[in-house]
Amino acid sequence: MDPVIIVGAGPVGLTLALALARQEVPSVVLDEGPGKDEPRPARTVVLREDTAALLERLAGTALGEQGMRWTGFRSVRRKQVTGEITFDAADPAPLHIAQHVLTGALRAAIADEPLVKVAVDSRLDSMEQERSGVTAHTRGPGGTWWRGSYLVGCDGPRSTVRKLQDIRFPGRTAVERHAVAALRTELPWEREALLHRAPPWRQSGPSAGEVTARPLPHGVWRLDWLLPPGKDLVTPELLVARIRETLAGWTDGPTPPYDLLDTGVHTVHHRVARRWRAGRVFLAGDAAHLLGALGTQGLDEGLRDADNLAWKLAPAWHHGHHEALLDSYQTERRAVVAARLRAADQALPVLRGGGGLRHIVPGAARGHDALLTDGHLGRGPLGAPGAYADSPLAPGRLEGEIPVGTAPGAPVTDVRVTAEDGSFVRLRDRLGRGTLLVVLIAPGTGVWDRKHWVSAGVMPRLAAAVTALPHPAELLVAEEYPGAPAHSVLLVRPDGHLVTALSGVRPADLYTAAEAAVGGAVGRQAEAGSGVR
Repeated sequence: MDPVIIVGAGPVGLTLALALARQEVPSVVLDEGPGKDEPRPARTVVLREDTAALLERLAGTALGEQGMRWTGFRSVRRKQVTGEITFDAADPAPLHIAQHVLTGALRAAIADEPLVKVAVDSRLDSMEQERSGVTAHTRGPGGTWWRGSYLVGCDGPRSTVRKLQDIRFPGRTAVERHAVAALRTELPWEREALLHRAPPWRQSGPSAGEVTARPLPHGVWRLDWLLPPGKDLVTPELLVARIRETLAGWTDGPTPPYDLLDTGVHTVHHRVARRWRAGRVFLAGDAAHLLGALGTQGLDEGLRDADNLAWKLAPAWHHGHHEALLDSYQTERRAVVAARLRAADQALPVLRGGGGLRHIVPGAARGHDALLTDGHLGRGPLGAPGAYADSPLAPGRLEGEIPVGTAPGAPVTDVRVTAEDGSFVRLRDRLGRGTLLVVLIAPGTGVWDRKHWVSAGVMPRLAAAVTALPHPAELLVAEEYPGAPAHSVLLVRPDGHLVTALSGVRPADLYTAAEAAVGGAVGRQAEAGSGVR
């Protein structure tokens, strides 16, 4: 079986390659660059809890040691603090990290992964698709033909893959523009991120805007200034003036010393591809969607694309083409991204439209600040991980289904579980292996050795039901789960989304849910005539 061809060696492409390798699927990553990313301190990413955990799991390293997890987030309007959040174990901080550091960690992991080959200086220029696979041609010093089972375009906003497949990419251009600077200095908020709207040292009107300050390790900060609409040139003199007045305004005195490390202009576009799948060709990341207004992070969604697609390509690669499972990638991911874009487009006129309701409705300004905070911190409709509520992989209503703290299709809560070898691990650590997870909620099991309860109560019956499932599954035991009563059973997808919660051990319901979660009987469909191995 030919490897999966991944076009693009950014964070999404590298993540997809590692996620496939974890499920024993080989891949070739076509990197149009030299295989090393230029350090750009002003080009950083903010990763939410789930995507940071995904990357740490795949890279095998603690990214928090190379980035910064904030202690808090503060929102200010003029001189008034409108909101303060302190992060803790119950409300984990996002991870702020330079993108070249992130890709460096992923490249280091790939260097030790025999199932991933990276072809540097290889730019895609043509491709052909047949029933049995995909052929791609690259130009460059090592220009050649590549043969793959599937091809995934992770090649950014100007995706060659998308253009070669003639897929439209409609949307809005230049929704927001920001001037960006990375500098080393001391600010009053040592490890806190700050969102400052209408700072008092700026004149009123469209140029009053807002500025964000996000800390990085070693005393480095990334500052972003919202620019007024238009295409006015951001000159070095203008940027230095913004830096000096902002630092002086925050320290209530003369401009403190600073070292300017990097600058740039970040333009946000909102677009979503009409199709994310064309036969054996898929789109992911910025090739499939662009978003990022109001503090949201497009990379988060790109990483979730990779996580969603990897576990669906794996059984198709190992057992044969499975249309229902592969089709669900576009259905699930496009719906989630489109909903986030709609939420941002609806909020933009309210938050960026000048006076609006805040001059009429008391407290409206504070509500606007809270909405922006949601975008920056990955919460609410602007930022929270999406749920696949209407997924074609949902099992439908089951007789034994019960409500728990997580809705079907939503990401599960990370709790401590007991694995089959008796070790205590986090639920999130068992994701991404291509297996379904069956979690029994059994209070008290955490204080007893596994040998004392593994053969007692409902465990033998549940273990037999798990063994009989139509897809490989791992049985885990948790003392508790939000909203789940004792002896309930959760079925979790390989990407961490809840399939269903059942009241007790119900083998028939569990089998039905598991079969639906993988798009039906994979083996039977593959044997029925796909002709692809």
